Amino acid sequence: MDKVFKALADETRRRLLDRLHEENGQTLGELCARIAMTRQSVTQHLGVLEEANLVSTVRRGREKLHYLNPVPLHEIQERWIDKFERPRLSALSAVKRQAEEATTMSDKPTFVYVTYIRSTPEKVWDALTDAELTAAYWGHSNVSDWQRGSRWEHVRTDGSGIADVVGKVVESERPTRLVTTWAAPEDEEREDVHSRVTFDIRPHEDIVRLTVTHEDLRDEGEFADVSGGWPAVLSNLKSLLETGSPLPQEPWAVPGH
Repeated sequence: MDKVFKALADETRRRLLDRLHEENGQTLGELCARIAMTRQSVTQHLGVLEEANLVSTVRRGREKLHYLNPVPLHEIQERWIDKFERPRLSALSAVKRQAEEATTMSDKPTFVYVTYIRSTPEKVWDALTDAELTAAYWGHSNVSDWQRGSRWEHVRTDGSGIADVVGKVVESERPTRLVTTWAAPEDEEREDVHSRVTFDIRPHEDIVRLTVTHEDLRDEGEFADVSGGWPAVLSNLKSLLETGSPLPQEPWAVPGH
């Protein structure tokens, strides 16, 4: 929390966050142009914001895109603002707005979420791919052999065997990277309507940094569900790995998938 307040104390860093709020997913060059500052200075400020987990980055080819990560702001809200009954300032509503703004950028990730988990990359990978573990915290079992090109299913845990989501494994590099496509079973053959989810798992000192990128969503209904769904699922995953017990929550899958 100290790093967050330190990052927010500087006017330039607040301006950078404002620019990312206006248009998420910008390159260093775009940010420099919009804030009228040298690349070296902007890079230093972005480094402080990344250290505070207020900004996350995703590589797309040769470009490095920067995204506003509202999770630390939400933690501030939960600790102080909610005590004064001001839910209209909810940081999670900002996530929804930012995700909706990203719909116009078809070449950029739709939704990026970063969380830090006191675990190992191997355990995080297993928690994302093991059928029993995903059933425990997600309400669905992720079922596949997780080999590149294989099919995967997001299966209900009520014994029906019904899969609400199906797709293919695009990349599988245990324990650092998993990329899958998502589709409703009836749309499995229609690749033009598939969304795409990327899990990047990286060691961060003695913990793990997990970045989830969900892109190619079709409409505002999916945006709204993703902005609320992924934070809930990943909070539950974090609780399971750090305490051994998942948080109570309803099963979640993208509507229409």
